[in-house]
Amino acid sequence: MTATAPLGRRAAAEFVGTGALVTVVVGSGIQAVTLSQDVGVRLLANSLATVFGLGVLILLLAPVSGAHFNPAVTLAAWWTGRRGGAGPDLPEVAAYAVAQTTGAIGGAMLADAMFGEPLVRWSTHDRWAPQLWLGEVVATAGLVLLIIGLARIGRERSAPVAVASFIGAAYWFTSSTSFANPAVTIGRAFTDSFAGIAPTSVLPFITAQLVGLAVGLGLVTVLFGRPAPGVAEEVVGPHGAHLPARADR
Repeated sequence: MTATAPLGRRAAAEFVGTGALVTVVVGSGIQAVTLSQDVGVRLLANSLATVFGLGVLILLLAPVSGAHFNPAVTLAAWWTGRRGGAGPDLPEVAAYAVAQTTGAIGGAMLADAMFGEPLVRWSTHDRWAPQLWLGEVVATAGLVLLIIGLARIGRERSAPVAVASFIGAAYWFTSSTSFANPAVTIGRAFTDSFAGIAPTSVLPFITAQLVGLAVGLGLVTVLFGRPAPGVAEEVVGPHGAHLPARADR
């Protein structure tokens, strides 16, 4: 479905959607810790909640904003649509990124509040290791390849299931548990919980995600070629679902 809402409404949807996504990730992590001492069970609970929550958010908000919930996805939409004028322009990219990042921070604070934790307590969960950065490159590249690839083959309507399924799988097959999202990474630094990431680990994760974005876009070109000039692609999003890169003017 094509997004036709004004930019303000789309940005609000990205704020709410990204915030809700981080609330699901952080809240389910806190709940899992209270219910089990087994780290595998905790990760299973966290990943299942994320899959279900993400799928619901995509279905609900894709018609409004495209449900990107992820600056990397928004950048992918801009990059793939820039030549034909079908992608978002840079002010739209900036508006989305600000909404996504502030929403992610708010979502972490909301989850902490629901479980009686301090609203802001910087995470002490250090995630500083080359293998974790490689995991983020792989997770983000796979996400971008999936999102743009679905648009190239005309399967955008599969996005809610496909994107949520990929994120759920990547929790388990990547060393980093697949953050794959700069905004969510920043938000998760604000909570010292199971899903948190130490502030000192944030910048390397985001750098790895941007490298993954470039790798994913390269794979799209290799596997699917370039779209015909002037052809608008609907971009699916996460950690979101589908959005034509340009909406109303």
